[in-house]
Amino acid sequence: MMPTWMEHFPKDLQTKIQEVEQQIAPRIKEIDDQVLHNQQRVLNLFRENHVAEEDLVGSTGYGYDDRGRDKLEKIYAEYFKTEDAIVRPHIASGTHAISTAIFSCLRPGDTLYYMTGMPYDTIQEVIGVAGDNPGTMLEYGIKFRYTPLLEDGSVDYAVVEKVLKEDKTIKVIAIQRSRGYATRDTFTIEKIKPMIELAKKVAPEAVVFIDNCYGEFSETEEATFYGADLMAGSLYKNAGAGIAKSGGYIVGRKDLIAQAGARLIVPGAGKYEGATYAYLRDFYQGFFMAAHTTGEAIKGTIFTAALLEKMGMEVSPKWDAPRSDIVQTVAFGKEEPMVKFCATIQHYSPMNAFVDPEPSYMDGYEDKVIMASGSFVEGSTIELSSDGPLRPPYALYIQGGLSFAHVKIAIANAVNDTFYK
Repeated sequence: MMPTWMEHFPKDLQTKIQEVEQQIAPRIKEIDDQVLHNQQRVLNLFRENHVAEEDLVGSTGYGYDDRGRDKLEKIYAEYFKTEDAIVRPHIASGTHAISTAIFSCLRPGDTLYYMTGMPYDTIQEVIGVAGDNPGTMLEYGIKFRYTPLLEDGSVDYAVVEKVLKEDKTIKVIAIQRSRGYATRDTFTIEKIKPMIELAKKVAPEAVVFIDNCYGEFSETEEATFYGADLMAGSLYKNAGAGIAKSGGYIVGRKDLIAQAGARLIVPGAGKYEGATYAYLRDFYQGFFMAAHTTGEAIKGTIFTAALLEKMGMEVSPKWDAPRSDIVQTVAFGKEEPMVKFCATIQHYSPMNAFVDPEPSYMDGYEDKVIMASGSFVEGSTIELSSDGPLRPPYALYIQGGLSFAHVKIAIANAVNDTFYK
């Protein structure tokens, strides 16, 4: 008997969906096993650190003696196997967390070096190579270099090693885990390990920084397990599980976290100031739910890739490829189907389903962007959303999903509206 949720689809699409469900079943089981592993680690940390009701209260004013904040940061540090952490509502976004961490390590005359190619649009604005903004790194006399990736999307190790040997002004070596608005594969931890090894070998005094946005809990390991010095991300992506309403985190070496705290708050007080008022309950619950919610989103990306592959679309990664984030890319080749597909995702969102998304310019981006984001938390990408710049190859970046069921419903309807109507 045909499930009622897809009975309005054409027979051909119904058949394809059923074939996909059978096809991806082994991969879904693998993700379930991964979730169990990560969930157990988080649960053990909550138990070992005696998390209690009083830890959820938060603080006001200066935020001194905030027991719940300090304990949560200890849990983050222990989960990511680092010496220290900052987890705060004062961090406005992933880009803010990244810029705070990087800025804190650099001084005029130093060089920020990306070994994973040009960073994505909003980081380009922070550096100062895009846009016309005050307060950029270039304005402060901080230099920037990057090495383009090879045609297959891999790191050009020969050039990276040469650059690191020759340029002694490089103080931060940055690795961007997720693809941003590029079409290359996200770097798995297995691929990041040799990047860290090379950086440590050739430039041992430099700080190895990881942009971990979209990556948390997507594998059983994190880059900090293998020697990364500093790492940052957003709480309204994976680590907040759709429960955290704002905030970000930075984890890493104790001295580097002290520098980041001084940059985020103020020298002298550093990470020991900053009231958490009503946020701690969401931060704790979000981190506890993060393994499960990230797993649901990854299952959704696997389903999306498999169904769109059956429709003859170019997808990255493939449905059976390793996953290291919650992002699925689909290249439409032209504007109309890209916009139509994105619109249906908006129409099958819990919030603002009645809205028709229109391509428009957005702060921090060079091209017009089409975006669907009917989320409970504005801009949340652990909730199902999709966006992409209107430029060749007209790739839509589909990310998140609080539940696998929601992703299946929205994606199946987007396929129906785009390819069958």
